Amino acid sequence: MISSQRQHLILSRLRTRGAVRITALSKELGVSAMTIRRDIAELADKGLLRRVHGGAVSTSTLLSEPLFSVKSQMDIGLKDAIAQQAIDYVSPGDVIAIGGGTTAYVFAQHLLESQRSNGITILTNSIPVAELVQALESKDVEVIVTGGVITRSNSLVGPIADKVIASLRVNTVFLGTHSVSIPRGFLMPNSLEAATDMAMMDIADRTIILTDHTKWSSTSLSLFARFDQVDTVITDDGLDTDSATKTRDLVKELVLAHDRASDETESE
Repeated sequence: MISSQRQHLILSRLRTRGAVRITALSKELGVSAMTIRRDIAELADKGLLRRVHGGAVSTSTLLSEPLFSVKSQMDIGLKDAIAQQAIDYVSPGDVIAIGGGTTAYVFAQHLLESQRSNGITILTNSIPVAELVQALESKDVEVIVTGGVITRSNSLVGPIADKVIASLRVNTVFLGTHSVSIPRGFLMPNSLEAATDMAMMDIADRTIILTDHTKWSSTSLSLFARFDQVDTVITDDGLDTDSATKTRDLVKELVLAHDRASDETESE
């Protein structure tokens, strides 16, 4: 298959999935990962897609987002590093809220594998997070699901979700974000999801944003949090120095997690 045919297929996958992984494309097309990277670089230079760590996303994600099943395969090492840092902000017996998205889901995975999850209660609008807790029948963890309308990211949003959330109170809310805009704040492509995230922040004593460094180079439609409304931002150390400096000036705490998986990849 020549490069133009591969690139046509890559764009086709992006139109249907919203995002692609280099490893998956390499296996599907029977070519090396380096070949796929070159194809993606050429398409990015033409403005037809946007490169991210481990793959690419559609340039049309301003108003939409990839399916949860696709996003969950993107930037896995970064999400693991962020999640490991985030569990330090939970203590046994806490009442916490976990929002939608794959970074929040990975955080939930790591949390439930740790001793810090003993006796906690989780309020969530994420179907995958709720299913994860439900599968751990022996764990001393209670889960409350908001209900609502299902989004492409398997999150429950809308008036029903917001009403349930407003009747509760949590120590800390952990939220993902679609993009980070300096100096505006944190944005989502779905206005209903943004409203539900705001509802979770309203009932929380502390708000923590979990997001990898690629979100600083993207944009989105609906603002759900200003920097001064957020207590802590946990991202990875791939964030460029300029963005890190500006973010530190705007937010109370910025934590940079180290992606050990990238060290292993580079050493191979």
